[in-house]
Amino acid sequence: MTSSELARYDGRDGRPAYIAVNGTIYDVTSSPLWVGGNHQGSHQAGCDLTEELKSAPHVRAVIERFPVVGRVEEASPPKAASHAKGILIAIITVAVLLLAILLSR
Repeated sequence: MTSSELARYDGRDGRPAYIAVNGTIYDVTSSPLWVGGNHQGSHQAGCDLTEELKSAPHVRAVIERFPVVGRVEEASPPKAASHAKGILIAIITVAVLLLAILLSR
């Protein structure tokens, strides 16, 4: 699940409440401490809370009790962007080769 997909699971309007910690996505929907996807007015579901958990008053083991529903994945670049990157690399390569030829004369 990408970060943008995770954001849809914010616990609002009846949606499930998911949080990510260290790349793992947990379902906190059933917790009375995550009503409406909000944790005691400090944290919102649908987010990566890895950094926030470092200063939490509880240990990570508390989060690890919740069901795991997935892993955070990097969004793959759109094909057009990937294609454009390939073209740019080809242009730079040709320019470097031409420059090398001109300098060798």
